[in-house]
Amino acid sequence: MSSTLKKIHKWVGLFLTLIIVVFALSGIVLNHRATFSGFEVSRKVMPAEYRYKNWNNAAVVSSLRINPDSILVFGNTGIWLTDSVFGSFTGFNSGFDEGIDNRKVFDVDLAHNRKLVAATLFGLFDFDFNNKKWKHVPLPVSEEKIVDLLVKSDSLFVMTRSHLLVTTDLQHFNEIKLLPAEGYDNKVSLFRTLWVIHSGAIYGLPGKLIVDAVAFVLVVLSITGLIYWMKKSKIKSVKQDREKVTHTRKVMRFYLKWHNKIGWISLVFLLITTLTGMFLRPPLLIAIASGKVSKIPFTELADPNPWYDQLRKIDYDSVSDRFLLATSEGLFFSDAAFKTKPIGYAFQPPVSVMGITVLRKISASEWLVGSFEGLFAWNPATGMVYDYIRKQPYRPRMGRGTPTGDFLVSGYLDEPGIGEVFFDYNHGAISLNSEKPFIGMPDEIQSTSISLWNVALEVHTARIYAFLIGDFYILIVPLAGLGTLLILISGFVVWYRHHRKKKGPVLSNK
Repeated sequence: MSSTLKKIHKWVGLFLTLIIVVFALSGIVLNHRATFSGFEVSRKVMPAEYRYKNWNNAAVVSSLRINPDSILVFGNTGIWLTDSVFGSFTGFNSGFDEGIDNRKVFDVDLAHNRKLVAATLFGLFDFDFNNKKWKHVPLPVSEEKIVDLLVKSDSLFVMTRSHLLVTTDLQHFNEIKLLPAEGYDNKVSLFRTLWVIHSGAIYGLPGKLIVDAVAFVLVVLSITGLIYWMKKSKIKSVKQDREKVTHTRKVMRFYLKWHNKIGWISLVFLLITTLTGMFLRPPLLIAIASGKVSKIPFTELADPNPWYDQLRKIDYDSVSDRFLLATSEGLFFSDAAFKTKPIGYAFQPPVSVMGITVLRKISASEWLVGSFEGLFAWNPATGMVYDYIRKQPYRPRMGRGTPTGDFLVSGYLDEPGIGEVFFDYNHGAISLNSEKPFIGMPDEIQSTSISLWNVALEVHTARIYAFLIGDFYILIVPLAGLGTLLILISGFVVWYRHHRKKKGPVLSNK
């Protein structure tokens, strides 16, 4: 039994060493997006699907006409100024910090008195027309990511993932305390619970730093284990030289001592981090996707805000005089003063678990709703859903195994002379009412880099390997997680059996 465990620890460890190190380092980057926001990677060194072509990869999510001959288009590449026919493009990003992550824009709008504002990954910005640059607008909440904007009369509504603010002058903000939705049970999704445990965010920055330390431990264990194996292999080649053998054994004892000590001290943290990570990606994600659990007391999850990390988009329906709220829990409506509990619509359009990307009123009774499920015209009053791309009533697919539809809608725009265009994340711009293709992607936009954080995300989720093994990449996370569990458990058992009662480390056949 002991011999088998040693072989498992050695060979599975050697096979997964590089993968574990890459997972650990990418996890540290993911935990500190703002810190790494200034770092970029050229898309030329990335697999082909990560390169911009035909406005794919959410290069553009929408547009805003600021005067008859000036249109702003915005998305993951920042903000660009173009003319009424999209004939030329000029960068409109002065004032944003360096790094493409600082130019990730979710919405741009014209507020009262033609104030131009932008919702970005790192805050709300106001454009100074005199100095021709964006200025950061301080908000009374600590959350930086602004997911949506809405202008209603002289009021600007600013939505983060957890808060809804309103202002009339961009200086004084009032937070709207959204009441819990009808049927609210004060529970959170099991997915989010596992996610904040895995990242350490469950205890804020201190928790993240602890998980960073766990990731660093994984790197140290991988390196010390690899060095130990290499030194042991070297003994066979120098066995005739007693002095070299003695020195090599001394080095091996040093690395084995710290490998064992660091390993058993951090074992519980290593097991928790590995297990939670395995369930955050398909196929194991399917088992927990719909689960809800009670909030863990004295953690970030215990936030009293019933909409914590759930808000995504907001719009106003002048016909019914009420607001429409798109959340991670579905679509809700609230009265014009937010005095009553938001109520979920009985019949809702399909929205991907990745979140809603388009919410726009297209007629007196219909809304356009887009996500990685597709693009749909939806009538809240009747519940009718129409497939806006295929031009036919929506028919739910049966027995599907993926959380996405045939069209991964990442954006939409409708401009006179251009018409309606939706943006598929993989394939880019597709015209809806014209056989004429959308404007070609200018070189200066196409050459935009990818953020280091996004590269780390692709690595950590294993999507980066799709160009090599196709859809089988989804098996990498669970299999690597299972392998890591085998390494940790077998290593601990071997250490416990052979070293627990000894004063110093003894060389094993690991």
